[in-house]
Amino acid sequence: SEAPSTATTLAEDNKAADRRFINQIINGQDLESIGDIVADDFVEQNPPPGQGPGRDGLRDFLAQMFRAFPDLTWTVHEMVAEGDRVAAWSTWTGTHREDFLGIGATGRSVTVEAWTFDRFHDGKMCESRIIMDVMGMAQQLQGDA
Repeated sequence: SEAPSTATTLAEDNKAADRRFINQIINGQDLESIGDIVADDFVEQNPPPGQGPGRDGLRDFLAQMFRAFPDLTWTVHEMVAEGDRVAAWSTWTGTHREDFLGIGATGRSVTVEAWTFDRFHDGKMCESRIIMDVMGMAQQLQGDA
């Protein structure tokens, strides 16, 4: 059998790095290790309100999410990769315990859909675009869903 092409290997390596980011940094809430997976000059193409620039901005925003949803769990349903890009459809769940994006703690549990499109360079996430169902989250927090 033939060895996998360099492009296939790169795509698989990047999917593994994306999974490590989700499992270790998000689900494990291990913000100390973010530098192992995310580039210092990381760019969020679609930053949520209040997210600052770079890896530090991402770290601070994730810390805010972890405080607001201490039981946050991110689940990937589909993931595809090509070259230096990884796209995924996911849901995250959590119980709203502290202020988040200006909404005071409700104690309600939410399930929120998210789509991410990440780019990797030298094994590190250097760019991301996230589209999150903020309207659906707001409806759940208000008890309308």
